[in-house]
Amino acid sequence: MKQLIQNITLFLMITITSCTSRTQKEPVLTSDVIARVIDQMTEVMVHDITNPPLAARFFSYTCLAGYEVVSQHDTAYKSMHGILNEYPEFKRPDSIQQYNVQLSAVLAMLQTAQKMQPSGKMLAQYEQHVMDSCRQLGFDEDVVYNSWRYAKAVSKKILAWAKSDRYNKISNYARYTPVDKEGYWYPTPPGFLPAVEPYFNTVRTLALDSCTQFPAPPPVTFSTGKKTAFYRLLQQNYSEGKQVPMEQRVIAAFWDCNPFAIQDDGHLMLSSKKISPGAHWLGITGIACKKAGKSFEESMQVFTSVSVGLMDAFICCWDEKFRSNRIRPETAIRKYIDPHWTPILQTPPFPEYLSGHSVISACSATILTHYFGDHFAYTDSVEVAYGLTPRQFTSFHHAAQEAAISRFYGGIHFMDAIENGLVVGGKVGSWVVQKICIR
Repeated sequence: MKQLIQNITLFLMITITSCTSRTQKEPVLTSDVIARVIDQMTEVMVHDITNPPLAARFFSYTCLAGYEVVSQHDTAYKSMHGILNEYPEFKRPDSIQQYNVQLSAVLAMLQTAQKMQPSGKMLAQYEQHVMDSCRQLGFDEDVVYNSWRYAKAVSKKILAWAKSDRYNKISNYARYTPVDKEGYWYPTPPGFLPAVEPYFNTVRTLALDSCTQFPAPPPVTFSTGKKTAFYRLLQQNYSEGKQVPMEQRVIAAFWDCNPFAIQDDGHLMLSSKKISPGAHWLGITGIACKKAGKSFEESMQVFTSVSVGLMDAFICCWDEKFRSNRIRPETAIRKYIDPHWTPILQTPPFPEYLSGHSVISACSATILTHYFGDHFAYTDSVEVAYGLTPRQFTSFHHAAQEAAISRFYGGIHFMDAIENGLVVGGKVGSWVVQKICIR
């Protein structure tokens, strides 16, 4: 962690000094600085094994804290008051003077992330390095300190709003018990982990009117009859899983993003560290902002829009998952076709329908396409640090389609969950664009 922070500090200094200065003492920050905060948050989430819906919650409130600072000082970026559900009306703390807006936005993100993430204190060292780097680059001490004060005031109100979203009430609910009947989801090997966030649909949505605003079509009805639609889905997964071509294996691994992966080593269960799917799409957001030369303020809006979409998409998807509560391919194939069959990817611990990757990928791609266009080609190098070779995409929708089908290649989703997930995710993304995106 120490070496990582030192590397990021050097990167931050290079990023800032390479920009045109507003004044002799206050260089302009770039989108890379926002991306680095997201990277740091992701490192903490990997450490904490943060589940995907909860990770989206952390990202959304953190980005909104940074965006709030920007919107208070630039009328091109509208306030989220009256747009997002129960979003408070912020008043600029006029008692604080002589601060840098961009630095305050970054520090507001870090202040919020530190308080929300279980191991958020790990970010304090990075926050200190950001401020020290700014001092070394010529920021006046009063400017750095007042930027921190301003950030703290904004973060405090964002945290109070976050606390009211009902997530903290979930711990009071009864422990979720899987339905022990044919056709229903049940924990899968090797860890047989309990259901993840079964009550996430009770959390307040951000831009959506409710978690049921864009309902999914009913899944194909479960049946063990060999001439039924469900059995055909089952056979499709089983046949595909017998000999998976190398390219499909590569695609499945590239989009795995499973924080719960466990390796059975015979005597020990070993977990492998991976980022969440939301972190992957925010990494893509950073790549796009940098390639397009987006300003700090523009990038703050893009990151915020994508993170808001991620949280709403997860709430919407998880509502359907625990309503339909459908069995996973691994469980069904082992029980009804081949007891020795295993999928390429490890099955995550929650019901099958809809495919979460399909929903959040379509949502993110729709939002990013709004900002960058439908033919924005880029190289996805987000998970190089996790041993994955970069992949090239001709558009965000190209990436979303691949992310979705990767779950079929991996053997962990039926095709209707993928296809309908893309449709629902696209609707959520379009709604977010309509509600909060103005460029």
